[in-house]
Amino acid sequence: MSKTEKLLEKFKSIPNDLTWDELVKILNYLGYFELSKKGKTGGSRRKFVNELKDVINLHKPHPTKIIKKYMIKQLLEKL
Repeated sequence: MSKTEKLLEKFKSIPNDLTWDELVKILNYLGYFELSKKGKTGGSRRKFVNELKDVINLHKPHPTKIIKKYMIKQLLEKL
């Protein structure tokens, strides 16, 4: 099992400690890629899209990089 597949299993278990970087790796693995940010500051809103043009809008957490459980649950429903 690859590291990304292990991350995907962790994601499915709705963990308390999933980081933003781990979530981005999971979304990339599932075929979603972040659209480029416009301007000098892209703010904390991030948009991911796949080949079918399904869009996922997320708020990048700050100052910590830990993803909230409600966000993981919403993503699991969408995916």
